Order: sequence, then C-alpha cells, then structure tokens
Amino acid sequence: MSPDPYVLFLAGLGAVVLLVAWVPLALKRAPLSLAILCVLIGLALFGSGLLAFRPDPRTYDTITERLCELVVIISLMGAGLKLDRPFGWKAWRTTWRLLAIAMPLTIAAVAALGHYGLGFPLAMALLFGAALAPTDPVLASDVQVGPPQSGEEDEVRFGLTSEAGLNDGLAFPFVMLAIVFAQGAQPEAGDLLRWLAVDVAWRIVCGVAVGWLVGRALGWLAFGAPHVKLSHTGDGLVAIGATLLAYAVTEVLHGYGFLAVFIAALALRRREPGHEFHTALHDFAEQIERLLMMLVLVLFGGAIAGGMLAPLTWRDAGVAVLVLLVARPLAGWLSLAGTSVPGRDRGMIAFLGIRGIGSFYYLAYALNHATFGDSARIWAVTGLIVLLSILIHGVTATPLMLWIDAKSRAIGSRQR
Repeated sequence: MSPDPYVLFLAGLGAVVLLVAWVPLALKRAPLSLAILCVLIGLALFGSGLLAFRPDPRTYDTITERLCELVVIISLMGAGLKLDRPFGWKAWRTTWRLLAIAMPLTIAAVAALGHYGLGFPLAMALLFGAALAPTDPVLASDVQVGPPQSGEEDEVRFGLTSEAGLNDGLAFPFVMLAIVFAQGAQPEAGDLLRWLAVDVAWRIVCGVAVGWLVGRALGWLAFGAPHVKLSHTGDGLVAIGATLLAYAVTEVLHGYGFLAVFIAALALRRREPGHEFHTALHDFAEQIERLLMMLVLVLFGGAIAGGMLAPLTWRDAGVAVLVLLVARPLAGWLSLAGTSVPGRDRGMIAFLGIRGIGSFYYLAYALNHATFGDSARIWAVTGLIVLLSILIHGVTATPLMLWIDAKSRAIGSRQR
C-alpha cells in the first residue's frame, strides 16, 4: 500500500521546520546556503513521483502571488529592524545611489535584453526588467547586516540591506507601467499622466507616510504607553502584527505596502534603539521569514521538477547570464562611481544584487492583473535567473563576507 500523501506532507513539513533551526548554524561558515538545500529538497521530493501535486506558478497564480507577497513583507520588516544606522541623506548615500541610478539602469538594461534578446513585446519586456531589478530582501539575508546592536553593519552589508528594503516598493511603479502598456499597445497621454500621478506620486507618498505613522504609533505603544507598554510582553509576535497592519492600511489607501512595511520598521527601530525588545521582534520575524522562504523554495524546486524551465532555449540561458552577471553588476558599479566607497566594497555591492522571491511576486502580480500573452517563457527565464542567483550567490556570499570581515579587521589593526 502506498504512503498517505498527507502523512508524507506532514513528514516533509516537520523536516523543513527542523531545518529552519539547524541549517543556518550548520552553514554559517560554509560556501553553501539554506536556499540551495531547499531547492534541492523540492527537486527530490516532487521529482520522486511520491506526490501527485505539481506546484506550477501559472496554474496556481493567485496562491503564488499571495505566498510570495507574505514572505516579502515579513522579510522587509526584519530588514528594517536590523538597521542601527539612523535614517538620513548623508548616512544613506550609498542607498540613494543604488535606488536612483542602479535600479533604473538595471530595469532599462534587462528590459532591452528582454525585448531585443528574447523578442518579448514591449509590455512584457518592461515587466521583465521591473521584476528582476530589485535586490531580494528574502534571499539576500546572508549578505545583510546582523541583528539589532550586533555591530555587523559595514558599508557592503548596510548598502545591500537598505537597498533591498526600499527597492521592492520603488520597483512597483515600473510594474504598473508594464500593466498600462499591456492594457493598450499605445497608451494615451492621459494613461501616462494617471500613472505618474497615482502609481508613482501618490502610492509612494502614501506608502512612506502610512509606514512612518504606523511605525511611530507602534513605537509609542511599545515604549511610551503608560502601564501597558508592548515591550513589557517581550513577545516577538508583535513584529508580525506590525507588518500586517502597516501593509493592509497602506493597501486600503492604494499605497505601496512594501514601502510602508520597511518605513514602519525603521520608524519603530528609532524609538529606544538600544532596547532589547527590538531584538525579540527581529528574531521572531526572521524565524517566520525563514520558514516561509523554505516553503516557497521547496515549491520552486518542485516547479522545476515539473517542467517550469522546459521552454528555455540557449538564447534564453545566455540572456539570463547577462542579466545576472553583467546588467546588475555594471549598473551597481556605475551608481557608486565617484563616492568614497572603496573599489572592493563597490564591487561586492554590485555583484551581490541577489534576485529572488520578490521577482516571482512581481511577475505573478502583473500577470494576474493584465494580459501579457503566453507567460510560460517569461516564467522560465525568470526562474532560471533566480535559480542561478541562488546557486552563484549562495556559494560565494559566505566566503566573500568572511573575506570582507578579515580585510576590515586587518585595516583596523593597522590603524591602531
């Protein structure tokens, strides 16, 4: 008698939960990542034939969108809570350059590769560029700053963490522009003006404003409210409540919820920044994020086993390599030209622009809100780019971070 699929699911879920706790410790200094293991587990589990279910993002498009959305917003809360550096123009100059220069250059380069290299229509090419421009806040955890007050906030880690926190929200206007083009081959001036007024101006301002207000209000409840301070509970579950509240309120007001969650985390973090409650919030958010990330990546492995990458051609593979190893690194390098960031650090920031679950979300969102034509190929190319990023960055991230730390210690020793 064949095993009950439900029992197999419970066994797999139990193994994944145990891996959430054990694997990060086991791989702390190894050139291997949790993400790689999750994809391999998915490949083995769904490729074995034991499960009849096939996780196809096109078949389960709504579930794909919502699941990826959830893991991204929780990751954004965790990223914001990590940052010890106060928010400011000068202190965040690396971030502003990555957002204002590297991201638009990446969108343009990737969209051009999609249009001229892959033959995508203009709307799909723009979606391709927008979906693959942001540095992923979920899979980039290995190259982000450490927990609150850990002191692990060198310029490389800070730049990648702050960029990942903000660029998900700021890539959204370009996704919306792709939807505008998909709805009409030649959008009228009114459509573009509405995009500028609503999808760019209003949604960004709304996301920042609501995020700041929610973060300030939660900061008061946590540390300032008389007799009923949330910090007295020591309960990290508050981080999830803050995430969902900031996101939902902003979305109701038609703002960018991704942006609001990260801003709310920053605002909350500035209230009594040395308090240990911030660590409790961060740690709980990180645990939930890892659990959801593992689930998504196991399903991603299952999608690969089910033929997600089958439409790929050698041209597609070549474009995928160019997107990952040329477009983002070159844009990142150029964006930091003329700054005080050392060449070594500039190269690290440029190279470690990890693509991941956020790209899946943007793709699913756009395809669920407009008709772009046959989506099999864009899913396949995007899946390949994310897979290559998981493999390349997963193997290199830990050694590179250890090398950066060793160089920093050596410089510090010489200065003393």
